[in-house]
Amino acid sequence: MRIKRTLCLVGLLGLAVGATVVIAKGNPQFLRAPSASLGSPKVIVKWTEVGLGSAGTINYIASAHADATYQCVNRGNNCPAAANKENVIADVSVGGTFNIDKNGRISNSLNILAPPSTLKCPGNQVVGIVRVEFTGIELEDITNHVASPTDPSTLTYNAPECPG
Repeated sequence: MRIKRTLCLVGLLGLAVGATVVIAKGNPQFLRAPSASLGSPKVIVKWTEVGLGSAGTINYIASAHADATYQCVNRGNNCPAAANKENVIADVSVGGTFNIDKNGRISNSLNILAPPSTLKCPGNQVVGIVRVEFTGIELEDITNHVASPTDPSTLTYNAPECPG
């Protein structure tokens, strides 16, 4: 009777340990919604994902829809007499591969840049960004197919605009 009880307890303990491993390894999720904040002019997406197991790497993509306006400015960042401008609308994204820590989590960040400009500026002028609106900002763990919108999911960068 004692042997049966001991074997039963050992078996139950084994099941409990096995279930814990499955839960820790088989339930990848973001700890909370990934955060989004403005850089100059980019979006910084930060996150913590848990339930990833104890070894390996995870691939991520941070993405958004961007509507950017560019203008020509002189080297002193002042407006020239002619206000050459360009509007660029594009889906933008950035990917990265990160190592899982010993606790089965990843805490990291990715920077989504504004879409590039094709504006050509004359003489001593350079391309400067006036405004970029990022919408539908999202982070996806493409290894485990886990995606989440960021908080907030829309951000707008504004700089001084030349008249014209």
